[in-house]
Amino acid sequence: MGRAFEFRKERKMKRWGHMAKVFTKLGKEITIAVKQGGAEVTGNPRLRALLAEARAESMPKENVERAIKKATEAKSGDFKEIVYEGFGPFGIAYLVEAATDNNTRTVANVRSYFTKCGGSLQTSGSVAFMFDHKCVFRIKEDPAKPIDVEELELELIDFGAEEVFKQEVEDQDENVSVEISIYGDYSSYGQIQKYIEEKGYELVSGGFEQIPNVDLKEVTPEQRVTLDKLTGLLEDDDDVTNVYTTLAPETE
Repeated sequence: MGRAFEFRKERKMKRWGHMAKVFTKLGKEITIAVKQGGAEVTGNPRLRALLAEARAESMPKENVERAIKKATEAKSGDFKEIVYEGFGPFGIAYLVEAATDNNTRTVANVRSYFTKCGGSLQTSGSVAFMFDHKCVFRIKEDPAKPIDVEELELELIDFGAEEVFKQEVEDQDENVSVEISIYGDYSSYGQIQKYIEEKGYELVSGGFEQIPNVDLKEVTPEQRVTLDKLTGLLEDDDDVTNVYTTLAPETE
């Protein structure tokens, strides 16, 4: 299994933190998807994937409706997706994705977190080259109809998939299910989603992730404490949706 599997394994238990953070993130992404592609799910594949994810995360229906309404109201804030780049202490690169209606506020907050922890916010392009922008889908396996991952991967290669793997996932109630993760180039999003929908697979989520393409850096336990503080400050910001770094996973 490749880099995407290790990346997913490291992140799956701390994906967005607590439930409120999940709903906030999804709400903003739904609002942006509606603004970009309209509120009709038939013509907006990104919205369809986000609604599937909202269901999988048990996001209340009223939260979803509120996010869609916000996108169609003339007076609502215009959320935009922005990527910030910086270096934390000890040479660790950070790529920070945000969805904000006030970039001045968000960039000031992000800069303050870096400064507080001995890092620095950088200009665009400073660390982005260290990451590959990938699309990623998760589909649920029906226990009665096991999926042959190797066969699925061979079929999906023609649609732009680069890595396909199976893993067990535990939900909030400690129920275990099996999911298939599919990674592909950023530009393959539409093709892969179309394949999944036409084959009738149960889509859990569909989105994008930044996968480090450089060797991840090892640090001492003491250094990791400082880096974890920076990551925590960033992830706890209401405008931040994802934080990616070149820090090697902590060994057990």
